[in-house]
Amino acid sequence: MLDPVLLRNQPAELAARLKETRGYEGLDVAELMLLESRRKEIQVRTQELQNLRNTKSKQIGMLKAKGEDVSGVMAEVAGFGEELKQCEHALGDVLAKIEAIAAGIPNLPHESVPLGSDETQNVEQHRWGTPRSFDFEVKDHVELGARHGWLDAETAAKLSGARFTVLRGHLARLHRALAQFMLDLHTDTHGYEETNVPLLVNADSMRGTGQLPKFEEDLFQIWTPEDEYVDDDGHGNIVQRIKDWDLEYYLIPTSEVPLTNIVRDEIVDAERLPLRMTAHSMCFRAEAGSAGRDTRGMIRQHQFEKVELVSIARPEESDAEHERMTRAAETVLEKLGLPYRKVLLCTGDMGFAARKTYDLEVWLPSQNTYREISSCSNCGDFQARRMQARWRNPATGKPELVHTLNGSGVAVGRALIAVMENYQNADGSITVPEVLRPYMGGAEKIV
Repeated sequence: MLDPVLLRNQPAELAARLKETRGYEGLDVAELMLLESRRKEIQVRTQELQNLRNTKSKQIGMLKAKGEDVSGVMAEVAGFGEELKQCEHALGDVLAKIEAIAAGIPNLPHESVPLGSDETQNVEQHRWGTPRSFDFEVKDHVELGARHGWLDAETAAKLSGARFTVLRGHLARLHRALAQFMLDLHTDTHGYEETNVPLLVNADSMRGTGQLPKFEEDLFQIWTPEDEYVDDDGHGNIVQRIKDWDLEYYLIPTSEVPLTNIVRDEIVDAERLPLRMTAHSMCFRAEAGSAGRDTRGMIRQHQFEKVELVSIARPEESDAEHERMTRAAETVLEKLGLPYRKVLLCTGDMGFAARKTYDLEVWLPSQNTYREISSCSNCGDFQARRMQARWRNPATGKPELVHTLNGSGVAVGRALIAVMENYQNADGSITVPEVLRPYMGGAEKIV
């Protein structure tokens, strides 16, 4: 959420900036100014009523001390109380409308982010590794996984539906090895604390990181029966049982949500910053609006696994922390020997909560192109303001908003795809990258 001072004092300038950088035209300046005028009006009247009530209350005390009649003044005070309640309700309505507007506004880009409308205007930073030249016809991960039935979409469709996968045998173990390798690298080398988080979170957590209210259609919701009513025919015979359902939880789209919300409504000690956390978790996404995209194989799934990196940092350190986090994700790909490129996203391609984002794109031989495998973002104080996540600045002694950062370190399923395709052999076997062999019982190849 943006600084409310911008909304109050510079709505027109903010709207113009959002349109230029984000292509966002949803800020109705006239409506916002009307609401702000109404808010000020109610707050002024509230203060007037409070002052009148205090003055009259003192008057009642003085009249009582003199033994005079106070009924008339008490009636006035009662009237003030009733109007104060009306003001309180009116102010609550106005503030709720302002907050609803603010909740739908994306973060403002960092000054170093290039202007652009879509991914074609992203800026490549560098490339690492040289894509392998094959002397045989390259297979994609689906063909490679069909060997021995290790990657089975048909059974997954029977169990769950489209965009799910069953992994078996050595391929399932390779998938697990990747996650273990990433966790060990980030904890032992990069100083992140391994954290195990819930896969189900409440609405406050989703609001805190910006998934709600804007992206509710992309989330899987968990409804639970709150109560049950019996409908009968008037003769004691049950016609139907009717349940009231209550929305209790959301399945996490990424462990960024629970990890970041750990500091929600907290004041973090300065000496704990930067607070670095990593988690390996299942992730769940409805993939609304992606019909027809990447339907083959494991590229775009409703359920997948990811090793996430989250940092909570002092504002003045967040830019450096962003570079450090991105470098940690790059190290994963370099140790796996996977060619990749680093891309700085333009303003029109960044996520809702981000102020600056680097994408890492891994080389997939079957597609002859680079595909996203990691996205590392600095969100500034955008999420922290929603969560009221703060730290106590030793220089001022006062609580101030932290900066939050998140990144994939990296997506496990896409790493598996990249390893399968880049390390494939002519006979369909897959060479195991050297760093993964200790996690594979020393196996050099899966056949």
